[in-house]
Amino acid sequence: MQTRPVPVRTILATIGLVLATYVGLQLVIETRRVLVWTVIALFFAVALHPAVAAVERRLTRCRRSVATLLVFLVTVVVVGALIALFVTPLAQEGTRLAGRLPQMIEDARSGRGPVGNLLERTHALRYVQSHQEQIRSFATGLGTPALAFVRSAATTLAGAVTIFVLAYLMVLEGPKAIDGALSLVDDARAARIRRVGAACARTVTGYLTGNLLISVICGVLTYTVLLIAGVPFAGLLALFVAVADLIPLVGATLGAVVASLAAFFHSVPAGIAAVVFFIVYQQAENHLLQPVILSRTVKLNPLTVLLAILLAVEVAGILGALLAIPVAGMIQVVLRDVWAHRRGRPLELPMRGDDSADDPEQATRTE
Repeated sequence: MQTRPVPVRTILATIGLVLATYVGLQLVIETRRVLVWTVIALFFAVALHPAVAAVERRLTRCRRSVATLLVFLVTVVVVGALIALFVTPLAQEGTRLAGRLPQMIEDARSGRGPVGNLLERTHALRYVQSHQEQIRSFATGLGTPALAFVRSAATTLAGAVTIFVLAYLMVLEGPKAIDGALSLVDDARAARIRRVGAACARTVTGYLTGNLLISVICGVLTYTVLLIAGVPFAGLLALFVAVADLIPLVGATLGAVVASLAAFFHSVPAGIAAVVFFIVYQQAENHLLQPVILSRTVKLNPLTVLLAILLAVEVAGILGALLAIPVAGMIQVVLRDVWAHRRGRPLELPMRGDDSADDPEQATRTE
């Protein structure tokens, strides 16, 4: 059997595809930071879009640019108020600590006070005295990490400003861009894309709403426990724990560590009670609250929620944990729509402002 030679055009096309794939991957790697910022901005834009649309509807003569500006100004004010709520007590406590620090150091060296007693019992003071040279050399080498921290903080600030601007422009110009893109296809397909897109947006909004609800529950329970234990600044600590709980993976642990340390500084029984509370609560949040609440707000099965989080964390770390549930919800919406069209029964997904089609089971009953 005689084999035919491979055409030169096929060889060149294959080489071109390989090179294009390589260039595309390199472009993604080089611009990964900007891509991450864009994805986060898209999440914020989807979350704030309903608020902008509501303001635009309520204020009859309000242009979209004005409505977008009002919503983002309110968002900035709320975020600034939260930051001020943290910074003001911390600054006051920092000033008080700076005034008491010399006496605290003297008490610690003499073995007096709660810190001195703790150091005396754990023999930490003897260790520090016998390893002064190593500690001094370690402190001297902290200059480079400190510089790296400053550089990282500057990058984070630039990223926050970039995300804010991107989200603002997405909310302001997004509808025009979507209308322009959908004008290139026929009306039936454009209507289908709009329905699927609206359902995906509701999935993202539901995820953010559920996450906020879980954080509120965490903050309220933390405040109750710390207040009963008599820990100072229970409200501030509970607010910090609630905000930190919004961060995937490390947020809940970070908030628990800070609150537990504050409780230990108050008293050992209060610290033990805080540690026990956070261990029990985090188990309940990870295996009960998150699957149940997010399954209702994102319309996902609790098992699917848990599996999506575990797989996404393994693949993409913190960003994967942030995107796991809304991405799984969007995949479910798209698969439902594709399956319904293959059966010849188009799925009536909710349009913007339509709350009657929230139940996917009811939506599938339309002919």
